[in-house]
Amino acid sequence: SWSGPEKLLALDELIDSCEPTQVKHMMQVIEPQFQRDFISLLPKELALYVLSFLEPKDLLQAAQTCRYWRILAEDNLLWREKCKEDGIDEPLHIKRRKVLKPGFTHSPWKSAFIRQHRIDTNWRRGELKSPKVLKGHDDHVITCLQFCGNRIVSGSDDNTLKVWSAVTGKCLRTLVGHTGGVWSSQMRDNIIISGSTDRTVVSGSRDATLRVWDIETGQCLHVLMGHVAAVRCVQYDGRRVVSGAYDFMVKVWDPETETCLHTLQGHTNRVYSLQKCPLVMRRIRFLAVIGYAILGPNKHQSAVTCLQFNKNFVITSSDDGTVKLWDLKTGEFIRNLVTLESGGSGGVVWRIRASNTKLVCAVGSRNGTEETKLLVLDFDVDMK
Repeated sequence: SWSGPEKLLALDELIDSCEPTQVKHMMQVIEPQFQRDFISLLPKELALYVLSFLEPKDLLQAAQTCRYWRILAEDNLLWREKCKEDGIDEPLHIKRRKVLKPGFTHSPWKSAFIRQHRIDTNWRRGELKSPKVLKGHDDHVITCLQFCGNRIVSGSDDNTLKVWSAVTGKCLRTLVGHTGGVWSSQMRDNIIISGSTDRTVVSGSRDATLRVWDIETGQCLHVLMGHVAAVRCVQYDGRRVVSGAYDFMVKVWDPETETCLHTLQGHTNRVYSLQKCPLVMRRIRFLAVIGYAILGPNKHQSAVTCLQFNKNFVITSSDDGTVKLWDLKTGEFIRNLVTLESGGSGGVVWRIRASNTKLVCAVGSRNGTEETKLLVLDFDVDMK
């Protein structure tokens, strides 16, 4: 019998002596031997482990290989891990119109991933449809804005707050009680928790008081008194209220007992803002975006009035009447989401609030060139 090297030499000589059609025939016979589906030969657990190293786009491509690969690529736990890596923490349950073929199971986590991808695409380059327009503060300035779930709360220098439906655009109720302009408001971390203080908003006013409201009933639950000048900023976590004011003071409150727990002294001028300590990485990204917004080629042409983070983006508004979208990871400009016709001649976007699927903008002007209103832009997708 021949040794291995002798066999290789014989094959080389055989191929050299063959016609092209004969070499092609050899390829057709040999090639299938190197196209065996090794995934199908593995136990399901190992096959899923191998597929877990694929990027989501490659996983979707792999699902088109064959029936068995599609079954593997629909695995719900596999897609749960992909969602976890992408920061998606809720599966999507859809009422499906058509029945899947036997052997195939619907993956709620895969649907959630695809939905989020489509939402991101809408933010980046989807058609900008006409926004829903909410009017109600007459010609006054909208000074503060909160948005959570299907509720929008706007505060104004007309001494009131208004609660709106983000779905219908209707004003549900007006919160009356302050005797000065409302300059700050905060909902509970913008997170709804059913059955708790999820529908509560805290407002601060030029009347030097803070008020705690139930936005479902419009009832003023508590009044916090202690500042001696306008309350300019407020934070609320559902348990404690922290306020900053023109009296140079920061106060910590227990809203249930309406008592001031601590007064933080040290500032030598007005306190305009409060914020929980952000993550270092987010702070770095924030600085990168601000650099582009102020100095980059697509910079705002006037002062930046507000900034919002959502999942993958940073949104900025400005005195120049525009709202700009930026990439959170790179800081690069993506596009303008809002451009007021009166921008540059008085039109201003005062405040913005963003969720994963919606953007709420409070617009107006200093000279009457732009009507005071809220604009609601929707980037959601219909997963049927």
